[in-house]
Amino acid sequence: MIESCSLAIIPLLVAFFVAYGAWHKVPVYEAFTEGAKEGFDISIRIIPYLVAMMVAVAMFRASGAIDLLALAFEPVLEIIGMPADLLPLAITRSLSGSGARGIFAQIAATYGDNDPVTKTAAVMLGSSETTFYVLSVYFGAVGVKKFRHAVAAGIVADLTGILVALFVSKLFFY
Repeated sequence: MIESCSLAIIPLLVAFFVAYGAWHKVPVYEAFTEGAKEGFDISIRIIPYLVAMMVAVAMFRASGAIDLLALAFEPVLEIIGMPADLLPLAITRSLSGSGARGIFAQIAATYGDNDPVTKTAAVMLGSSETTFYVLSVYFGAVGVKKFRHAVAAGIVADLTGILVALFVSKLFFY
């Protein structure tokens, strides 16, 4: 039943928006093509920011800086109950979604699918955001030069998501 609903939801949403637009006398096809054109223009504008962010993340991972941070923060991690193997995931997640998924795949391969560490990593992956990626790519694409409080708010949100993921995982998996 759920699988059938999940297969039908996208076509139903498209049909709903087309019907809604037609009901309100909106030129649906023209609006769609105009939006697609704007989306293409935006994707062209974000390419330099995307490349810069991908290079920075690759350099950060290849340099071994993440492993050094995990070693340095090991005492703090023990206090909050976070396995040291999850710190690279927590750091990388705010930089790159694909990099974080790669680290998650390594954790899953190391510990196995049903291990509490793997499950905690999965919860952490879903509880945080690619904050610096969003700031650099999307803010750069629209020309925002001063991030003001966006960086602090993003970091606080990521830390909150990670701490809540640890707490919830301890309740359910340990």
